[in-house]
Amino acid sequence: MILITTALLETYPKEANEKVFFLGEWCKIYNKKSIWKEFDSQTIPYHWDDRKKLYADYQDVQVIYEKFLLELSNKLNEIHQVNYSLRYWRILIGPWLGYFIQILFDRWFMLKIAFDNDCKYNCSIVKRASLSAVPNNMDHFTKQLVTDDWNEAVYGELIEKSWAKKVQITWVDKVNEPAQAPIKNNSIKRFIRGKVVPLVNKFFLKQSNYFFLLTYLPLKTEIKLQIRLGQVPNLWITQPSPVVSPCAKQRKWKLNIEGGDDFLKVLQEMIPMHIPTSYLEGYSALNLSANNLPWPKNPKSIFTSNAYSGDDLFKVWAAKNTEKGIPLIIGQHGGNFGMNKFLFNEEHQLKIANKWLSWGWRSEDRKNIIPIGILKSFGSQVSYNPNGGALMVEMIRPRYSFTMDPFPVAGQFLDYFKDQQTFLSSLPIELRKQVLLRLNRNDLNWNQADRWQDSMPEVNIDTGLNDIRQEIKKCRLYISTYNATTHLETLSWNVPTIMFWNSKHWELNEQAKPYFQMLEKEGIFHTSPESAANKMIEIWDDVDGWWHSDNIQKARRVFTKEYAYLPEDPISSLKNLFLNNNKSGL
Repeated sequence: MILITTALLETYPKEANEKVFFLGEWCKIYNKKSIWKEFDSQTIPYHWDDRKKLYADYQDVQVIYEKFLLELSNKLNEIHQVNYSLRYWRILIGPWLGYFIQILFDRWFMLKIAFDNDCKYNCSIVKRASLSAVPNNMDHFTKQLVTDDWNEAVYGELIEKSWAKKVQITWVDKVNEPAQAPIKNNSIKRFIRGKVVPLVNKFFLKQSNYFFLLTYLPLKTEIKLQIRLGQVPNLWITQPSPVVSPCAKQRKWKLNIEGGDDFLKVLQEMIPMHIPTSYLEGYSALNLSANNLPWPKNPKSIFTSNAYSGDDLFKVWAAKNTEKGIPLIIGQHGGNFGMNKFLFNEEHQLKIANKWLSWGWRSEDRKNIIPIGILKSFGSQVSYNPNGGALMVEMIRPRYSFTMDPFPVAGQFLDYFKDQQTFLSSLPIELRKQVLLRLNRNDLNWNQADRWQDSMPEVNIDTGLNDIRQEIKKCRLYISTYNATTHLETLSWNVPTIMFWNSKHWELNEQAKPYFQMLEKEGIFHTSPESAANKMIEIWDDVDGWWHSDNIQKARRVFTKEYAYLPEDPISSLKNLFLNNNKSGL
């Protein structure tokens, strides 16, 4: 029996007679051509199709994460001869460690299922240089983890470490895939931040009391806020962290976690061999770059919404400042916070932030959450066209799991895609032609456009490069298909909105359920594509009349007050928050 991973489908000889055993649902969807069908194949059921198991595993893995975070923090203090707090290391290494443990658990558990029998296996593994899979930093890691090559490397390493006795390994040469063309982006905002802002800072650089970086605030709002705070606006930008090569000699250490099962043992071995160089070999260079930044030395507070995870240069700078008692303020970035049954990203931010600015929701158990409103929409309003078409926005998820969240995981994206097809096929053909289907610009090898062309060539496709606000202005109805940011924006702007998704793949917490039940009662939210399509058919000739009815508007106001609040004077609210802040941040 042959065990094979996605990265090897192109190299495996199709004339082979042995059965090919795939490691999960994601192998079926390597590309549109479905190469897997050419083999006599069998697929292992994906363990997180059992969503109760996903939630239980998340809780267990969080315990493991906290244990390893403490041990790795102590080890890095020892290696670098420093004495920083657990919070410092949580800010710097927490996102990588959290994701890496979750990813490794998924791959390890699927292999465990595959090998839990008396069979002997042959397995082809790609030959690669030692430490070739080590990322430079967190940003590099997030780009790696969605690729076939990186995942094949991880699977191969796990097989070597844990199941070598059951597997006859055949080493094969790597096939170099053509590089994908970069996504074109003509965004004026990106041009301003990337070209204009550095030039302005160069000539008008001022030390500021309040540090703002990637705040998610509209540019005009951020400038006005800084002026109201009595400082010359500084539109700071970040820089890439230094690139340092991994060194095998510096990775000859092991975490001392006593006891535990086989997974904990392999995790102890693999963390030293996969930790990004920014935290190990390149740590001194990272600190030197942070010290040379033109950013303020002792700001009264630090505010970001986007830099807390992927920007290692910002993280090491912010972590050092928190050691001095300078408060770290994080703004909500994304629409699913406060709603989910579990969410690692949310837990991480709340643990590192002195204050966490929500878009409206609060929690009695977490006092550092400050409802401030939907930061992204401050100072903006988007209208719609009562005689326009419909805009339907699609989400994308990687073909591999990367974090344990209440969203569709790996091959469950195909269930999501089927729901989209069901919704559109439930509409009369003339109404279907009124829909503009906006795809996510980052395809992640799903071949979305080809899939739609094959199944519904009459559907109008937007590849996601146009400004979504301009598209909303043209439509009479916005159709949200996943629980994230966009429908919170349209609801806050009072744009007619229908929402639908599979509630089994987007689990809500108990606090959020009554709000969605209220929207469901009024026909705004639907748990099946058929129901959403029927509502669209029902209201299409008078969307405005339906949307502006008393019951709909009352439900919209109650929901947005909790999750997409737009204060009358958001700049004053933010100003008071920063002025009332102090060294404790509480």
